[in-house]
Order: sequence, then structure tokens, then C-alpha cells
Amino acid sequence: MEKKVIGINERPPVGQWIPLSLQHTFAMFSASVLVPILFGIPASIVLLMNGIGTLMFIFITKGKSPAYLGSSFAFLAPAFIVIDKMGYEYVLGGFICAGAIFSIVAIIIKFVGVGWIDAVLPPAAMGPIVALIGLELAGSAASTGGIISADGGAVDPKMVIVFVFTLALAVIGQVVFRGFASAIAILIAIVAGYILAAVMGMVDFAPVTSASLFAMPAFMAPKFDITAIIIIIPASLTVISEHISHQIVTGQIVDRDLIRDPGLHRSLLADGISTMLSGCCGSVPTTTYGENIGVMAVTKVYSVWVIGGAAVCSILLAFFGQVSALISTIPGPVMGGISFLLYGMIAASGIRLLVDKKVDYSKPRNLAMTAVVFVTGLSGAAIQIGDVQLTGMCLATIVGIVMGLAMYIIDKAGWANDAE
Repeated sequence: MEKKVIGINERPPVGQWIPLSLQHTFAMFSASVLVPILFGIPASIVLLMNGIGTLMFIFITKGKSPAYLGSSFAFLAPAFIVIDKMGYEYVLGGFICAGAIFSIVAIIIKFVGVGWIDAVLPPAAMGPIVALIGLELAGSAASTGGIISADGGAVDPKMVIVFVFTLALAVIGQVVFRGFASAIAILIAIVAGYILAAVMGMVDFAPVTSASLFAMPAFMAPKFDITAIIIIIPASLTVISEHISHQIVTGQIVDRDLIRDPGLHRSLLADGISTMLSGCCGSVPTTTYGENIGVMAVTKVYSVWVIGGAAVCSILLAFFGQVSALISTIPGPVMGGISFLLYGMIAASGIRLLVDKKVDYSKPRNLAMTAVVFVTGLSGAAIQIGDVQLTGMCLATIVGIVMGLAMYIIDKAGWANDAE
């Protein structure tokens, strides 16, 4: 029997809605709180603004685009430079300007349309770009899970056992579990992996005992400096490229053209407003999260009510320190095992896009575009623009656009040797 799909606007019963929302919360938590930890700011303000940003996203996209807005990693490198020279307040000013750029691009897309996406990013280029979203994160999942060693040393057998157990249970749950249990297989795997890790002495409960039960998030006012803004805003290109790819892969998963309905202009505008609001309050830029896209791909639960529930959980976690601290004690092998599956599902969605669009690889153009995009994204090639480095999926997207535009010009000029 095929797994039941919970549609975008379908509201599950409360008994199902809560665990489904918690499942998304667990999926986004580790990555979302890592960014403020790296910046040296409280995670509570980030959890609060991510939750508010997600609810705004759902409202602006008219409840048609299921996406969770989590902390963006794209701004880490330029932000560190500004922090060292001026302080985090000036980073916030740059974040606000970056969000404004998202919003301006969204307004331009509103009037220009999205037809250019099909022209400059044909399926032969978009398929590998979508796959790269998951593939370039695979190493991070393996590293977090402890199954590879950064310094080339021996791997801890305990970490491997927990990693494999969590991954295996998540996979088996998708295949064997029946009814609602199959929809929350990821949550079941996280809880079971956590229990196993605790039994093996891998969980440190000290952060829970030292955290306060209730605490207000720490707000911070932004400051503006033209130098800081110039350093920060080039990273906007990375997030815009990522946003387009995420909307396309999400549309592929939920079987809707989200680029046209509710529209790329609405989703990008929502991301821009969320980033500006985060900058005003002392948080970090937001972006649509691949982890939550992976959860939807695995579970076939696409409901914006569930995504909204995860946003509410994030807001509540911002005020309850001990609960947030408890979630933070989930060991890396548990979240690494789950991420291994989720990122793989995103990569598989890119391959599915190629199959569904019936890309003809007997045509040299398609073969060349897919090959070059894949190699660009996986080779480690990078382009430096000021203090921002374009690499991985972002650079591959730019290369794909350039190649797609070149093929479009060749077609219009009548130079193609494979024209029908």
C-alpha cells in the first residue's frame, strides 16, 4: 500500500499534528542553532526569529509553499570579518541590507516574470543543481555523525554504532512501519537513537541542569556602516541561488509549480522580509532549509500546518531554556544519521527531476550541461568576490545559468546541430 500523502493545505488531527511538527523541529534544530553559536550570540533570539519568519513566509505565500526558514550559513565568512573589525551590531546592518536586496529582486521578478528560469536553467542544468543541494551536504552529515575523522585519526566505534542504528531505523521505518508511524519514522529514529546514545554514555546532561527554565531572548539593535554593508551583501547571491533551487526541488517533491504559484516573487520577498526583521532584532539571516525539505520528501507530509507547528515550537523553545538545552544534547551521530538520509533524498529529487522531464542525453548540449554543473559543484572550484567565496551549489547554479543562456542564444541563432 502506498504511503498516504498529507497535502499542503491539509490539517492533521492534533494527535498527529504535534509529533509531525516536532519532527520538523528536530530536523532543523542542530543547524539552526549552530550559526548563532559560531557568531557568539544567544541561540534563543535566533529560534524566536526563525519561527516568526517561517510564519510570515507561510502568510506571504498564501499557505501554498511549505518551507521552514532557518539560519543561513551563507553569511558566515563575511560576517566574521565585520565582527572582528566592528562588532556584531554592524553585521546586523549588513543583514538588513541583504534582506532588502532579496525584496528588490522579488519585486523585479514580479514584473519580469519567471519565464527566464526555463530558458536559462533547462532541466539538464536544474536537475544536477538540485542534486547538489543534498550532495554537497553529505560530507557535513558524515562529519557530524562521526563516521569520518577530520584529522585522519581513528573513528570512535560508539559513534558509528549510534549513527548506523539511527540511519537504519529511519530507513526501515519508511519501508516497514504502517499508518501514522511511517509518517513519524524520523522522529522515532531520533528518539530511539538518543536513548541508545544515552545508554552508551554519550549524552551530557550538564547543559540542561545549568540552563534556566524560563528566559527572555536577548535583542540587539543594528548599526550601519557602508564598509560592513559592502562586505556582507555579496553573499546575497548565494542565498538567492539557493532559494530558487529550493523552491524548484520542493515543487518537485509536492508536485506543484511553486515558482509560478504562489510565485517566486512571493517566496523570495518573504525570505527578504524575514531577514530584515531578523537583522533589526539581533538575529541572523534566514533561508529555506534543506533539512525540512528532506523530511517532506521522506514522509510525504507537505502540510503548511505542520511547518507552522514547527515554527511555533521554535518560538516556544526561545523562551524555555531547559527544553532547548535538552534538544541540544542530542549527540552528533543521531542527527548525522538522520541528515544522511534527508540530504540523500534531496539529491535523489534532482535525479527524479531529470527522469520526469525526460532529459534526452543523446543530445550533446544536455550531456555537457549536466556534466559541467556536476563537476563544478563537486570539484571544490571557487570564485572569490571580495570577501565572499562562491563555491559548491551556488557556483554550479551560476555556471548552469551561463551555459543555459549560451544554449538559448545558439538556438535562437540557428547554430545548433541537434535542432529538430
